[in-house]
Amino acid sequence: MTTSSEEKLADAKKLLCLPRIVVICGSTRFMTEMNEADLRETTAGKIVVKPGCDMKSPRELWSDPVEAEALKIRLDDLHRAKIRLADEVLVVGDYIGDSTRAEIAYARSLGKPVQFTHPEVAPDA
Repeated sequence: MTTSSEEKLADAKKLLCLPRIVVICGSTRFMTEMNEADLRETTAGKIVVKPGCDMKSPRELWSDPVEAEALKIRLDDLHRAKIRLADEVLVVGDYIGDSTRAEIAYARSLGKPVQFTHPEVAPDA
């Protein structure tokens, strides 16, 4: 019997006695709310991972449109890795755009539980 990557990761987390890991998803327009959710989840004893860049805010790093598009692709890949690492997903905000909808579908395809700060906007399973 072969052991899947997910099973190996779960076993490693148990061996390391890691607390639950939650990934925060949502539009970066909700960065303030994400920071509040980070605080709540951290004080509840969870490890929190979330978007680290708000590309809606002007920065030299993504001022060139070609470089910005390449960066967005890399950041999307990185966020999917955060979803794979996490034990659960928390979607922040009262709006679900295409990117967040894709992240929710990806998390659900991996069997990750998905919670919402605004359940009324949750897409169907």
